[in-house]
Amino acid sequence: MGLLTGKTALITGAARGIGKAIAIKFASEGANIAFTDLVIDENGKATEAEISALGVKCKGYASNAADFAQSEEVVKQVKEEFGSIDVLVNNAGITKDGLMLRMTEAQWDAVIAVNLKSAFNFIHACIPVMLRQRSGSIINMASVVGVHGNTGQANYAASKAGMIALAKSVAQEMGPKGLRANAIAPGFIETAMTQQLSDDIRKEWASKIPLRRGGTTEDVANTALYLASDLSSYVSGQVIQVDGGMNM
Repeated sequence: MGLLTGKTALITGAARGIGKAIAIKFASEGANIAFTDLVIDENGKATEAEISALGVKCKGYASNAADFAQSEEVVKQVKEEFGSIDVLVNNAGITKDGLMLRMTEAQWDAVIAVNLKSAFNFIHACIPVMLRQRSGSIINMASVVGVHGNTGQANYAASKAGMIALAKSVAQEMGPKGLRANAIAPGFIETAMTQQLSDDIRKEWASKIPLRRGGTTEDVANTALYLASDLSSYVSGQVIQVDGGMNM
């Protein structure tokens, strides 16, 4: 028996990176996995096959998480095909960095739509399902940038701060109904995105982290597993920083 045996998790933006790591971790603990990405291409199909090989049901859905109607439709399909939605992980996210004076309206709007509105869309669609079950765990993927801010990332920081406040508000509203909501704020995590940075920049980052290393996607996935499972049954409205002690 795994920690999530018999449960279904819906994870947005999970064809790669942190989202994929969470999906694999959940599946290894017995959860059936529904995941979304903008397109389910070869990469998405490979993720689907990799998760299915763990002996659970898995299906990828092509969906623009920032689109309210598409999100409602995906949730409806997942409920029909999987029977329940026990865990929602709002992981879909993009960056379009720029200093405030140079940031365009399009850069601002795109990041807020994909990072923050998408979470509202999926929470709004999943809550009726979870209310009927009288249980559910919602996990918003925030960032340390959403807690502390960052130069050149006003749009991203604002969206991630919004994810934190959204989780706290849902925790207060839905707690009496048996639903929990929390946020994870990862620090410097080694992903394909950070691999594009120069060695010097990555070394500089590591020197500022008390544990002297970047985090792994598995570090984040382990925290998500804790929040998704009954190990955290009395934990709600919290932000867990997974950052090697970078921000205390």
